[in-house]
Amino acid sequence: MSKTISLDGQTVAFAEGQTIMDAAMAAGIYIPHLCHNPEFRPHGSCKLCTVNVNGRNVASCTMPAAEGQQVLSDTEELNAERLALTQMLFVEGNHLCPACEKSGNCQLQAVAYYLGMMSPRFNHFYPQREVDASHPEVLLDRNRCIYCELCVRASREVDGKNVFGLSGRGIATTLVVNSTSGRLGDTAIAASDKAMQVCPTGALLVKRRGFVVPIGERIYDHRSIKEVQTGGGHE
Repeated sequence: MSKTISLDGQTVAFAEGQTIMDAAMAAGIYIPHLCHNPEFRPHGSCKLCTVNVNGRNVASCTMPAAEGQQVLSDTEELNAERLALTQMLFVEGNHLCPACEKSGNCQLQAVAYYLGMMSPRFNHFYPQREVDASHPEVLLDRNRCIYCELCVRASREVDGKNVFGLSGRGIATTLVVNSTSGRLGDTAIAASDKAMQVCPTGALLVKRRGFVVPIGERIYDHRSIKEVQTGGGHE
């Protein structure tokens, strides 16, 4: 007999070793997240996937599922916290959605729509962040980076190139390139690398492909991120 947890009143089965996020996604239940990718070890940096387990708030992507857990996710309080975190991500960077090549394919944008974000709420920081166009195939726009570290993990664990890393703390955090010059053009990164496929925003882009698929025909233009990630909605 499989073990179960209660998630927003719904009985959800889980296998040994699964996290709450794993069990929820396997059951077709969406928990908002940005830094989580099932292909990589849990990271727990964005905190959007925070749920309440037996009265305590934890990251669902790192918390192991256990028999008898009472989990709350889709609550007014937790969604308000997720909305505030998403609003912070928008004002801490320079996210110009109407002009962004990733618009319609961007997970940050899609999460904002899902949570009902209508305004930034906080004052914009307008930070000065470098754009690196030194590579012939790949563009790095740090204005759109949310420090999820998916590219760091993918480059290290899948591509075996260790191209990216994070430097600094807090507001001084920046995505760095591991080359003597600090430029992408002096690394072995390629457009086909896994690191290029996992970025949830437009921080990493393959050059000359930005509008091959027109805006209006992209992943999240007609389906919510919940529908896409749980297999719901129309194709």
